Amino acid sequence: MFLLHPQIAPWLIRGSEAIHVVLLAERGHGLTVQLRCEPDNETRFFDMRYAGREGELHRFEADFPWDHSNEPTIYCFKVIENARQHWLAADGQHPRIPHREQMFRINRTDTPPAWVCEQIFYQIFPDRFCQGDPGLQVKTDEYLYGDGNSRIVAKAWGEPVSPTYPASEFYGGDLIGIQNRLDYLQKELGVTALYLNPIFVSGSNHKYDTEDYYNVDAHLGGNAALATLSTELHHRGMRLILDAVVNHTATNHPWFNLYGRHDALGAAQSPASPWRHWYTFDQAGHHFGWNGYQSLPVLNYAAEELQKQIYADDNAVLRHWMRPPYSIDGWRFDVMHMLGEGPRAKNNAYYARAFRQTLREENPEAYFLGEHFNEASRWLQGDQEDGAMNYYGFAHPVREWLAGMDISYTSATLSTHDFSIWLDSARGRIPYENQLAQFNLLDSHDTARFFTLVGADSNAMKLAVTLLLTYPGTPCIYYGDEIGLEGGQDPDCRRCFDWERAHWNRELLSHYQKMIALRKQRAELRHGAYRALAAAGDVFAFARFTQSGVSLVALNRGSEPHTLRLPIWQIPAQVETWHTADNEPIVAARGWISVTLPPRGDALLLGG
Repeated sequence: MFLLHPQIAPWLIRGSEAIHVVLLAERGHGLTVQLRCEPDNETRFFDMRYAGREGELHRFEADFPWDHSNEPTIYCFKVIENARQHWLAADGQHPRIPHREQMFRINRTDTPPAWVCEQIFYQIFPDRFCQGDPGLQVKTDEYLYGDGNSRIVAKAWGEPVSPTYPASEFYGGDLIGIQNRLDYLQKELGVTALYLNPIFVSGSNHKYDTEDYYNVDAHLGGNAALATLSTELHHRGMRLILDAVVNHTATNHPWFNLYGRHDALGAAQSPASPWRHWYTFDQAGHHFGWNGYQSLPVLNYAAEELQKQIYADDNAVLRHWMRPPYSIDGWRFDVMHMLGEGPRAKNNAYYARAFRQTLREENPEAYFLGEHFNEASRWLQGDQEDGAMNYYGFAHPVREWLAGMDISYTSATLSTHDFSIWLDSARGRIPYENQLAQFNLLDSHDTARFFTLVGADSNAMKLAVTLLLTYPGTPCIYYGDEIGLEGGQDPDCRRCFDWERAHWNRELLSHYQKMIALRKQRAELRHGAYRALAAAGDVFAFARFTQSGVSLVALNRGSEPHTLRLPIWQIPAQVETWHTADNEPIVAARGWISVTLPPRGDALLLGG
């Protein structure tokens, strides 16, 4: 028995007091069809009424109330045929009642900004993207970094990244350089939004050890350069989010002042410091560092004055940069899951909700993005983050399926069947609107580049890019991936962008451009429903669809061609004609469509 519940209109419609839902079934008679929900934590069943045919499927409808006691409202479907039960939850079908965490979920008010899923983000590590003003570059031995044992080194653009000074070598990229390349990003590549790694005053190149939250580092151009960049981006209709590192500071932040480089009595210097309680110390007077790194003292949110400084007061850090002349569109929160009271994550959910409230007060459409390297469902139920950097639900399964490597860079064999189940499970545990706001990525400043993981195999990389630009969620491209920039684990993944076009992987760039353009053309790829259609052997296929359009995506990771028949009768869209992405007509026969996939290749079929 095939069952389907697309979690978008017109198959799910929000009302002020009730939700209207549609269940689509392979058969329409001899069935008892019910919707199960839990208003006020008590189980209720609603009979679903038969509403005729919808394409090759049968339509059942029901209205059920919002759960005013809990967010999100959860529900699932129960179908009885000849005494056999079929249950449909967000992660697929079950022969028995599914666990609560597997059920469909929807939020009444706490939803992500609608603009997020329309974007193609581009992540930039500022020191390594483009140099706009050579006079801004850090000079060798210009200052002492940290405890003074790591030398400050100025590097020529494109020199190999050295593991000797991973945090204190500088290539001179800046915000002026980013602005100078906006035509490339927007007009040539097709990017619509930027995510910048930290840009505030810091002695390191990565700037995850902040020394001043209210000033952009002068070597990147200072506050004026950010204001100018933001103005230009918004003039172009583009968006900008910044990296908030508010779990910890640098040891050289004036609040801490471990090495006495500021005219302030820092927390590290004396128990009498006004900032002492902003950090946590043990009985011997040793401070707690993030993940054991003593160079990154953890902030203690039990301190009310710290709360005011970061998010609560009128001129709090998070508010400051969301206001003119900067007007950023949201924040990406570094290690959001580790922030809280004391040295660890006590009351973490409370502060996540407080951050969300602050962002919404400044801009009701602000994007709240959290960094979580592992499964993040509990932060993504609507009341906290809009989306997470989707390592667990996208990057990690794609890496295992195509690169044969897990999160720890050890060999992994993931079958296509299990790959599809992994995706379904991760996607099904959060409201679908939050899934559409998930920050899908292949790699980042914290991971080896995907192109390197697949041995610089352009065909494998193109398969990953196809997934990135078509799977539910908001895609983010790590700078240079589109031209074939390679890099191993941190810090090698932070190489300079190579602006010598003769060195670019033109085949790969062309594929990025094609897929970005297709995503912009096809509404279903941005905010449509999802249905897996095939997952066996080396072949994976799925549909993204709205009521009026369908994109079929088929991928073959194997070394042999493969002909595939896809059951388009399972897709309830009103489609009259089919064609390839290159506008070649395709004929569908009796609810099926055939496609031949080349070795290590893909195919996209479009219906409308």
